[in-house]
Amino acid sequence: MEQFRQVGEVLGSIKALMVLQDEIQINRRQCCLLNDVFTMAFDVISSEITHNLKLEERSTKWKALEQPLRQIHKVFKEGEMYIRYCLDLKDWFAKAMILHQNKDCVELHIHNLLNIFPAVIEAIESAGEISGQDTEEIQRKGVLLRKKYDKEWYDSKLFQLRYGEEYLVSKKLLKRLDTAWKEDRWLLSESLREKRKSSTLTKTENRLACYLLKKLDPSETFDWTMFNSMILTGAKDYQVRHRVGGGNQFKDIDWFGESFVMRHLHGEIDKRKDEISSVFSLSHPNILQYLGCFYEEEKDECFMIMESMNKTLWTYIKENSSLKKRILLPLPIVVDIMLQIARGMEYLHSEKVYHGDLNPANIFIKTRSSLEGHVRIKVSGFGLPSYGHRSSSSTHSSSYQEPTNPLIWHAPEILAEQEQQQSESSCSSKFSEKADVYSFGMICFQLLTGKVPFDDSHLQGDRVGRNIRAGERPLFSYLSPKYMVSLTKRCWQADPSLRPSFSSISRILRYVKKFLVMIPENGHHPELHSPPVDYWHVEAMFQKEAEMNEIHSSMSPVLQIPFQMFACKIVETERFRTGARPIKTASCDNSSICRDEIVQIPDEGLEPANELSSVCSDDLDKRDFLLKARTKSLGCAPVDDLVVRASDSRSVCSDFPDHRKLMSTKRSGILSQKGIGTFLRRVTTTSLGT
Repeated sequence: MEQFRQVGEVLGSIKALMVLQDEIQINRRQCCLLNDVFTMAFDVISSEITHNLKLEERSTKWKALEQPLRQIHKVFKEGEMYIRYCLDLKDWFAKAMILHQNKDCVELHIHNLLNIFPAVIEAIESAGEISGQDTEEIQRKGVLLRKKYDKEWYDSKLFQLRYGEEYLVSKKLLKRLDTAWKEDRWLLSESLREKRKSSTLTKTENRLACYLLKKLDPSETFDWTMFNSMILTGAKDYQVRHRVGGGNQFKDIDWFGESFVMRHLHGEIDKRKDEISSVFSLSHPNILQYLGCFYEEEKDECFMIMESMNKTLWTYIKENSSLKKRILLPLPIVVDIMLQIARGMEYLHSEKVYHGDLNPANIFIKTRSSLEGHVRIKVSGFGLPSYGHRSSSSTHSSSYQEPTNPLIWHAPEILAEQEQQQSESSCSSKFSEKADVYSFGMICFQLLTGKVPFDDSHLQGDRVGRNIRAGERPLFSYLSPKYMVSLTKRCWQADPSLRPSFSSISRILRYVKKFLVMIPENGHHPELHSPPVDYWHVEAMFQKEAEMNEIHSSMSPVLQIPFQMFACKIVETERFRTGARPIKTASCDNSSICRDEIVQIPDEGLEPANELSSVCSDDLDKRDFLLKARTKSLGCAPVDDLVVRASDSRSVCSDFPDHRKLMSTKRSGILSQKGIGTFLRRVTTTSLGT
């Protein structure tokens, strides 16, 4: 209840800000859209709580809601900060430069909301299944819930008609999502024209207003070489703070009251015009944004303005991980970072831009002090290949050095091509989508383990490249969750055709993120849990259905998220109905939700819970499950050769004293299920007592 109250407080603050919405001169439509979507989300949560839960049970049976509501609170808080920034009139021209092609409203804030919102709905439903004292009512609610996730709803159009309002993707809202950004560009153009008519603008401000108007006008072909560098260097508050990185290309500057990074390029600018222009056409919350470019014809040089960030991912991992003390980044933060990188790369690949040098030094982070554990990820280093884009990996200074051997991030096919080019004295490389996926896999390894790939004494220099091409990959520690290891290993497969796309990776990471949010805070560490289904199986089913229904052609990737999450839940439900029920934790009681809570026993010899053939649906099953784990850890004979239950073939270790008696009774066919239960209770007490 406390978390829900905090969400309401943030929404109240947003509504108070939107009283002055007519004063918002930049991205007004997107701010209004955020306000309306957040209001709709809050109303849906309120309605679901009212219909499913009882207030007197808020301190016990509402526990499942705490984690999802904390995540919703973060999304609301980030949206509030965005609206405050747009409303502030200070340093107006700098904000216009930063926000004029900004798509954060839909691609960041609404994406994050749609990503976490299904977890809130499912948490309320789970709590509602055990809410109340009437057994018959509880059973009826369970029947209704199971029908909601029937196979018949595995259709995007049916989902839209039936659950569009509940999952914040109603038809009315979809139209606004498509038009808000376009309307804001038009409104900003009108504001710039009004400012140019006034006599209060300085000469530099007037030039910048003209520059932005040309850039915002869709009817004109924008030519950045028309605008002189004096717009930048001639501003009164333009100031170079210091150089960043190892060369002279990048500088940290102040301009119109804001911090930016400037990239200074010399020589043959006109020949590279298309390369430079291409990076300015890209806009996504998870790529480093190029904001403006100004040209000096006499000196044949240009100044490219980019948004400023705090540090590289390489630095961030080093600061927050310690192998000696076994301190690693929390798994939810790791998954969130992976998802943001994957989303940035998904966008670049949709624009036919391939990175070729994806590594932690080319990924930047901006931290938010007001949101603990929340970081913004920006992929950089793409584009401008003829300038040698590896230099961009040092865009920001850092006390930690970037990896000294670039080979460890390159796919084996790229290494083979580079070796062939060296022998032929050639220097061009053909990068690809699948090569970027391989590099992403290596980044995932470093995030999960805190170790640099191949950072071992026996793999140095040219041996790294040879061994990578031969199929060698870095080794995971035993603490790494198996489902995340599986994702990473699929990304670095030797055969590029077997590697997933970034669209698939993004979907799977959203599923994993929702799974982690659904784990109760007072439960075990996330690393000891396993998802209820194999998400690769879910992804394969989704891709097949997407091809049949052509859902990708009807709406943008962000707006597909609610249906993807709903479809994943249908697959989970179907799996449980066919007999593979979830494993409940031993600590489940009336105050906790056990329906989707999966536990992996922390034993090196035990397979993850979702791959076991047995389940623990009652006390006898739990003891049998623990016994099975015990036999594996003790190295006993295969359990299926020892004991046969009346309902299945689960068994206990042959070293227990009553084994011969049990086998004799089994052969005589007189052992009842009740007798087996008594035997198992006695054996469990004996084995676990040792």
